[in-house]
Amino acid sequence: MDQLLSKIAINDGHGENSAFFDGWKAYDSDPYHPTQNPDGVIQMGLAENQLSFDFVEEWVRNNPKASICTEQGANDFRDIAIFQDYHGFPEFRNAVARFMEKVRGNRVRFDPDRIVMSGGATGAQETLAFCLADPGEALLVPTPYYPANDRDLTWRTGIKLLPVICESSNNFKITSSALESAYNKAQESNIKVKGLLLNNPSNPLGTVLDKQTLTESLNFTNNKNIHLICDEIYSATVFSKPDFISIAEIIEENPNCNRELIHIVYSLSKDLGFPGFRVGIIYSYNDSVTNCARKMSSFGLVSTQTQHLIASMLSDEVFLDRFIVESSKRLGNRHSVLVKELARVGIESLKSNAGLYCWMDLRRLLKEFTFEAEMELWRVIVNEVKLNVSPGSSFHCSEPGWFRVCFANMDDETLMVALKRIHKFVIQSKGINVVNEVPNSRKQYRRNNKLEINLSFRRLDGIMMEPHKMSPHSPMSSPLVRART
Repeated sequence: MDQLLSKIAINDGHGENSAFFDGWKAYDSDPYHPTQNPDGVIQMGLAENQLSFDFVEEWVRNNPKASICTEQGANDFRDIAIFQDYHGFPEFRNAVARFMEKVRGNRVRFDPDRIVMSGGATGAQETLAFCLADPGEALLVPTPYYPANDRDLTWRTGIKLLPVICESSNNFKITSSALESAYNKAQESNIKVKGLLLNNPSNPLGTVLDKQTLTESLNFTNNKNIHLICDEIYSATVFSKPDFISIAEIIEENPNCNRELIHIVYSLSKDLGFPGFRVGIIYSYNDSVTNCARKMSSFGLVSTQTQHLIASMLSDEVFLDRFIVESSKRLGNRHSVLVKELARVGIESLKSNAGLYCWMDLRRLLKEFTFEAEMELWRVIVNEVKLNVSPGSSFHCSEPGWFRVCFANMDDETLMVALKRIHKFVIQSKGINVVNEVPNSRKQYRRNNKLEINLSFRRLDGIMMEPHKMSPHSPMSSPLVRART
């Protein structure tokens, strides 16, 4: 019988059948609620920024005219509701450009005419992929990287993602040798490399790329005459030194580089906590890419009501200054609580200073250094400890035993419950068959000894909580429709 559906319709390109999404399904089927379901799964697989919603809610209440759905803003309803072209409102593009500058310390300038809107960073990534590569061609991506990149960039475009292997021995730093090795392997396999995708700050590492790494990456792509895409959607989530450095700053210091090969992806989903608004941005220094991406944006425009509201909000300098400072402070405080409480039961994490998550090191809890053992541990954590954390293998990590744990999508009471569960799990794990030391190379992954875990910790009830950091718990939607998590 003839195939009735397209190859896209019947393939597994969405990547839904992975541990990353399976954890979401476990949460969906048994979501934690402090009173209605206190033994349910706590969602720690969602990179969502809810810690400063009170600032946004206050602004919305104080600026009712920013919405056409209020009595004060209804007079603008007709002008906003009618058809608008895909360039977007000038005031929206101007406000986004200025906000991008502010987040980068006003050290660079962005041309509003180069702002191309898209339905979230998911749409922005795919649009760029359509513009830069043909089916069968590839982008290099340093590991570990965001799991849904495989969906966003490859499912409908037909391009490939090739890993640039980074390791824990140097804190997963991107090196020139790793870039060259990945590029050469592609050449040996007759795969044409069209670009390098960087995520800065990193998801899942929570680290920022330093000037040297960015400069080396720029030189690498320029020398190979391939594109450099910088995903900077977490740029305002930095909560301690070192500061975030945008690729826009690096090219200013390298005037001889080919700017037509440089592209930035941005959104308001993480920095402001607005994933539901679906505001994605492409900023390309290439005129042809800008023009083509703008035409493609017809398939995923930002609603005019959203543009109207965002333009008003991002034009409020007083609000933005206050929000950026306080959001950074709250993220830093929450990160500090999580990392310290993990350390009290011998769980380390990669030193980080950005993002909405930490990269948790559970290698010492593996029965052996294999990805099968990582998945066994992950199943215990999801099904028995009832925490949805994401295993490193779903991020294409080259070493088993690393997990991403998100901390900014819940209130303080829920975090306390999660930490109590982690403490209890580690205590119960004392004496189980686990390894004595982590390996310094992937060749050692089969070692299998005993570990005596440091069990010193204090009662979590003593954690000082700040009321203003609370955010009401609300059930999360299906992983099939939520993007950029």
